[in-house]
Amino acid sequence: MSTPDPDPREPRPVAAAAPAASEAPETPEGQEARQGQEVLETAETDTTRPGPARDSQRAWRRLFLAGSPRRTRANLLAMILAGTLGFAIIAQVRQTSIEGLENLREDELVRIFAGVDQDGDRLADEIRGLEFSLELLQSQSTNEAEAERAAQQRLDALGILAGTAPATGPGIVLRVNDPEGKVSSSVMLDTVQELRDAGAEAIQIGDVRVVADTWFAPADGGLSISGRALRPPYVVKAIGDANTLAGALEIPGGVSATVRRLGGSTDTQIEDEVEVDALLTLTPPQYARPVPTTTP
Repeated sequence: MSTPDPDPREPRPVAAAAPAASEAPETPEGQEARQGQEVLETAETDTTRPGPARDSQRAWRRLFLAGSPRRTRANLLAMILAGTLGFAIIAQVRQTSIEGLENLREDELVRIFAGVDQDGDRLADEIRGLEFSLELLQSQSTNEAEAERAAQQRLDALGILAGTAPATGPGIVLRVNDPEGKVSSSVMLDTVQELRDAGAEAIQIGDVRVVADTWFAPADGGLSISGRALRPPYVVKAIGDANTLAGALEIPGGVSATVRRLGGSTDTQIEDEVEVDALLTLTPPQYARPVPTTTP
């Protein structure tokens, strides 16, 4: 009695793999072989499926096998060959660059080197020009700052002499008492002259600044200084060497002696800080003009 052939559409049982005696690390080649075997077994099992489903499964299997990288000796050898080829290309490019100069004629090399030297000289000239410009600007800036500082100092000095700027410094404060009203304008003018001869740099009488064009005249009950009336006691402030100024007023026959002879008295105080703050408003001269200076 013959045994009927098995139906090819029925799935065949897969034999269980025998357990390994000992677990060993799997190599990349072993992993690749195992994955291929599993794909083949799956393909054999899928032969029992209908035609369209089986064709779709085979297409996906081909796509999986084509896209899966394989760690084989062939792939490794291809990578080594690709790296060697890239290194050879780089070396050839460098060698070509070097040979580009080696193949030139002597006159061409001389012309190239001459052009390089000319460029270097031109750049050096530009550097020297820029350095000179920098030094010139720094020198001009320094000279301008020095000139501005000197001009400001001269302006301050002229302002003090002209009475348009306040002044402060060591000096004396002279108080002239005249109870009988006998101290005349000429006595006060002599006082100013004595102080100037002693080196006074700024003088003020009452609230009037004394300058080069200050004038004195008698007035009812006192004096008129540059048109402003003052009454005794007269307070005189002077900036300069305090001891010299005080000594000039006490010389025999000087200001103090004259005031005492007229029935008055003087009191001189030496101070470290005297403020001369009375100011004048200058009016431009009507006739005088500065003489133009000529530069050599």
